[in-house]
Amino acid sequence: MQIPGHIDPVTTGTVPLRGGNRVDLVGLTREGIRAALEDAGLDAKAAKLRAKQIWHWIYHRGVTEFDAMTDIAKSMRPWLTERFIIGRPTVVTAQVSNDGTRKWLLAAADGQEYEMVFIPDADRGTLCVSSQVGCTLNCRFCHTGTMRLVRNLTAGEIVGQVLLARDALGEWPKGTMAGGADDEEDDAGHYTSDGRMLTNIVMMGMGEPLYNFDEVKGALKIVMDGDGLALSKRRITLSTSGVVPMMARAGEEIGVNLAVSLHAVTKEIRDEIVPLNRKYGIEELLAACAAYPGANNARRITFEYVMLKDKNDSDEDARELVRLIKQYRLPAKVNLIPFNPWPGAPYECSSPERVRAFSNRIFEAGISAPIRTPRGRDIMAACGQLKSAATKVTRAELDRIAEEKQAALG
Repeated sequence: MQIPGHIDPVTTGTVPLRGGNRVDLVGLTREGIRAALEDAGLDAKAAKLRAKQIWHWIYHRGVTEFDAMTDIAKSMRPWLTERFIIGRPTVVTAQVSNDGTRKWLLAAADGQEYEMVFIPDADRGTLCVSSQVGCTLNCRFCHTGTMRLVRNLTAGEIVGQVLLARDALGEWPKGTMAGGADDEEDDAGHYTSDGRMLTNIVMMGMGEPLYNFDEVKGALKIVMDGDGLALSKRRITLSTSGVVPMMARAGEEIGVNLAVSLHAVTKEIRDEIVPLNRKYGIEELLAACAAYPGANNARRITFEYVMLKDKNDSDEDARELVRLIKQYRLPAKVNLIPFNPWPGAPYECSSPERVRAFSNRIFEAGISAPIRTPRGRDIMAACGQLKSAATKVTRAELDRIAEEKQAALG
């Protein structure tokens, strides 16, 4: 069945295995690029210089072909092309919602599929980035949670999503960089940097980022590098369902904003909808939040809270949420997320009146609790709806969902 939303003209339908034996430079550090060049036969001095130039062209200029690197000698570009590639995910489908939200179904070189979403607002543009193909957490309200975990994405596949989004948005600087010491072209050109539409990144796509820590860290280090994509850590948010042992490391080694998928305030309900709670309970999770490096009133922790009818949306739930935040002295805000439906989902969204009442309870206690406006629902791009089309819900999963829904109805 065709998913709603018109199809972007950049759509491709095939998944080429790019590169063959060539090395993909996307996702490598500067040192990694230098080492790859040395391994291919360049001497150490030349490799260091070329690595710096290539890094700039990949992450600051967005080029995908070595022939576009105008400060590298023409004679050397075929040598690079024979040995290396500058990869991008393959776009399987790209859709645009009625509200301007964009969703891409992407394929890796091995054919595995994953999704990313771009959400434009009046004052920002947020890219929702995936860290895994599938997910292992089985959160009951989340469509991705009905998938099995296939594999982690590499740092190159993660940062490749950002590069592809900037490609699609036309956000790379214009002009050329003529005049390099060994440039053999006479194309004086000019170099200007335009304003960006993509201003923020959230690691809230498919997968649990803290279960792919090293690759997520490597990708975000590249995204934050001042000589490359240069996105401030204050504009990057990592969302976790509560992998407590990795939270402190995330704060110390990555240093971006933290969002926590809380979604319930009692053990019974959170055990049901976020099964990870059975391993790392609410108290342990909130203690880890209180200890998160860099958290303060200027960099608050965000608690994501999906509003589920008659499940976690009572006034008593709101009061308990306030009590917990104050007990642990958390510099926090609460994002209230109206539940985004998907086929076979076992829950319904709380009514608008109930969501507003819940929000008011929290605001009255002096804690910010904005209600998130659902975005991209018509193309299944909203929070909790991401799932690659290649993976279908099994008959057993559908039966389980039906049984749970029947039990909930009594």
